[in-house]
Amino acid sequence: MGQAGYGIDPDVLHRVSQEVKEVHDLGVEVALVVGGGNIFRGLKASAGGMDRASADYMGMLATVMNAVALQDAMEKIGAFTRVISAIEMREVAEPFIRRRAIRHLEKGRIVIFAAGIGQPFFTTDTAAVMRALEIQADVIMKATGVGGVYTADPRKDPNAVLIPELGYMRVLQEELAVMDASAISLCKDNRLPIMIFNMTEPGNIQRAVMGERVGSIVRPDDEVNAK
Repeated sequence: MGQAGYGIDPDVLHRVSQEVKEVHDLGVEVALVVGGGNIFRGLKASAGGMDRASADYMGMLATVMNAVALQDAMEKIGAFTRVISAIEMREVAEPFIRRRAIRHLEKGRIVIFAAGIGQPFFTTDTAAVMRALEIQADVIMKATGVGGVYTADPRKDPNAVLIPELGYMRVLQEELAVMDASAISLCKDNRLPIMIFNMTEPGNIQRAVMGERVGSIVRPDDEVNAK
């Protein structure tokens, strides 16, 4: 939504699409999991009195809207994409079939996962980890509005310090705002690294993929402790 309070900013949409395509053009297989907070936040609606399951389903539908917008922007610049939805709606997206998603990646298509996992009470974070594990991804790259994991919220605390590398247990024990606890635990159990970086800074997606130190990385505790 860019600097607006709601909706989709066409300039942001185009920039993100261009950066993802540039990474894909390097030969990297790319799958995206999109949220829907720019349109509807299920948790916020639930806190306001709406039934949690209903609110979560509405949030999932919002992610499909974002996925279709992202697909349109990417295909306008020459990328081949597939939107795969966990909630069946064949007119706008393919239903999620694990092997088909992997095949799309092998054929050089950018896969956009929408509608979370199709069930309420699960966050987009957890959906992202589950999809990453299902397609055997090498890493989860969580694109945010801050530069990584900090000792405090850098937008509120000028003394907050970036933590360039940390283990899963520290994230869980200190309740650091990386992903929710379920998502972190899934990554921990499967030794799936998480890279957290600022997507609003142009070029960061490609720099992260190319191995430059961008933001923070959460990795297995024994790998962190061994250094």
